[in-house]
Amino acid sequence: MKNPRLDQLDAYAFWRLDTLLENETPPADLEPLVMHVGEPKIPPPDFVAETINDCKAQWGSYPPHSGTVAYRKAAADWLNRRYNLPAGMIDGERNVLPVAGSKEGLFHMALLAVPGAETWTKPGRPLALMPNPVYPVYNGAALFAGAEAVSVSATVETDFMPDYAALDRDLLDRTVLAYLCNPANPQGSIADMEYMATLVRMAREYDFVLVFDECYSEIYRGGPPTGGLEVCAKLGGDLRNVMVLHSLSKRSSAPGLRAGIVSGDPELIDAYRAIRSYAGVSIPGPVMSAAEKLWQDEAHVEINRQHYVDLFAMAERILGNTPGFANPPGGFFLWLDVGDGEAMTRRLWTQAGVRVMPGGYMTKPDPETGENPGERYIRVALVHDKTFAEEALTRIANVLNG
Repeated sequence: MKNPRLDQLDAYAFWRLDTLLENETPPADLEPLVMHVGEPKIPPPDFVAETINDCKAQWGSYPPHSGTVAYRKAAADWLNRRYNLPAGMIDGERNVLPVAGSKEGLFHMALLAVPGAETWTKPGRPLALMPNPVYPVYNGAALFAGAEAVSVSATVETDFMPDYAALDRDLLDRTVLAYLCNPANPQGSIADMEYMATLVRMAREYDFVLVFDECYSEIYRGGPPTGGLEVCAKLGGDLRNVMVLHSLSKRSSAPGLRAGIVSGDPELIDAYRAIRSYAGVSIPGPVMSAAEKLWQDEAHVEINRQHYVDLFAMAERILGNTPGFANPPGGFFLWLDVGDGEAMTRRLWTQAGVRVMPGGYMTKPDPETGENPGERYIRVALVHDKTFAEEALTRIANVLNG
């Protein structure tokens, strides 16, 4: 009586980690430290709670699926400022919709892009391209929409970005959807303009929906990452085939708000509006009012960014001489080559009381070689205050160098 596709889902990484460590015990004399969840611990600005309280009368009204005019305008204005877009390229009424966190929108993109069997005329099933390592929602979205997921390895040999352009033409002919997380989760790599422009051209040549997942776009060391809308502007301002997701979860340290945006191709935005009307979660009015102010404010974003710069400088100081250490240009994860990610995850938990994520839990085996490109790695989330981070990184260093 249940959907048989549920049985095809991979076990979620956090469930697998619970199983791995369920019979393991951390040292009794050490406080356990959780470093496996990418959940920012820096408090959001005080005006978030103040605004929600000031707008409490809105709890008595159903919020619109398409968000408020003010919310869409604030988001559009931020996009135009952040990516220095030509005047009028992104309009809140034509090019922007809210999402209840980027996770919701990323899942819905498959519902938007994947055709039903009654209209699909090409051999085989429609394909959805995604990087490997992968945010598991991409896989789940493809599965439930009826597409076949094609995992493309993003390893050190490809600068931790998937080489979609190297795929055979027959695969690209069947592609209806492609995801790219930039900066990458978990490797922290950043795609450049040329790479992203190639993807946009491919999306138009083969007529698939290209989804840029840019939820980590404001967490970087050095120059700001290039965005999908910025690439479209460089190519003449055409937004065809391109959808871009942003969120306040990482940018503003507000994961509990569940507030984000999708922007891009106006025809796809119109189509997504229908999906949201049936299957979208509306952002509550008081939350949307607070989120609107977050899109309008950059001061807190700069403070957050500097905090992450300091954390990664700390990681460099403590772990910089450890084999397998790399300091990524974006995001807030360390992607550490430790030889055997599962074994090291157990050691860090039982010897140091630090809980990390095995890299192999975020990757799929290569279909040709059978090798899992993430099994050598662990993912460590640098999302806490400096005292917590210093203690956790020191414990990790002691185990790795022990």
